[in-house]
Amino acid sequence: MKFTIQKSIAIFFFLIWNFTLLFSQAFKTEYVIILIIDGPRYSETFGDTSCKYIPKMGKELVKQGVLYSNFRNNGPTYTNSGHTAITTGVYQSISNGGKQLPKNPNIFQYYLKEKGRDKTDAYIISSKGKLEVLANTKNKKWWNSYMPMTYCGVKGQSTEYSPDPPTMNKVYETLGENPPHLMLINLLAVDSYGHSNNWPQYLASIRKCDSYADELWGFIQNHPKLKDKTALLITNDHGRHLDGHKDGFVNHGDKCEGCKHISLLALGPDFKRNQVISTEGELIDISKTISHILKFQMPSSRGRILNELFQEVK
Repeated sequence: MKFTIQKSIAIFFFLIWNFTLLFSQAFKTEYVIILIIDGPRYSETFGDTSCKYIPKMGKELVKQGVLYSNFRNNGPTYTNSGHTAITTGVYQSISNGGKQLPKNPNIFQYYLKEKGRDKTDAYIISSKGKLEVLANTKNKKWWNSYMPMTYCGVKGQSTEYSPDPPTMNKVYETLGENPPHLMLINLLAVDSYGHSNNWPQYLASIRKCDSYADELWGFIQNHPKLKDKTALLITNDHGRHLDGHKDGFVNHGDKCEGCKHISLLALGPDFKRNQVISTEGELIDISKTISHILKFQMPSSRGRILNELFQEVK
């Protein structure tokens, strides 16, 4: 019994020590933006060593941050499921039509509640109306509470999606003079042209999203409040079938390598620079890592903190 009590006390103080360490680490980052480029295959992005479709991210931005080359969606490889994994830190099979709320509270709700911030300090901006469900949860303790601001298509929760240019216009408008400290952006064109079996426009959309990412990072560096205080996490919700598997790039949704293998490019003042990391990371790790940076708890997340990202504390 004595040994058990001593062991329990040791575990207790170990946990307290880790908790203190977690929240005592000083970060320069005050703002976090998640940019989700919906549905490109890894083979057309960082999997192509020439990076011909992503010259900005693949040749320039990568030198300023950390690339996870083995980043994965280890859950259902659909749009709403992938985004739910990012925002809740839990994989869930969820309706892809925007008619079902996630089971678990999301990163915006945890952030707004613990920080005591107004809803305007967290924002979801999406070209796909169906992603408005990301702002809420079925969890009775959190339902309709601490919800972020949303712009999800012109009408929201609509099958009529918004093109990416007005979505990016909304992003810059929202970042204005008083930017929210937490933002998620979804761009749909790559996924849409893939489903349309339009290979030339699918590739053109990847190039365009590459430009959007570069322009957004440039905007951040020229913004008086965001400069040197902002982390930009660029990722995908899912990939697509590889050539020769089912209908190839046209669709996605199973556990094939093409659907699961995506990427994460992380830029920010607390991250390493010019690093390619082969350690596996996954979608559910994103929100856990952000909660670590912005110092709030996210107990329902099943992800881990992506510690490989961070510069060594001197």
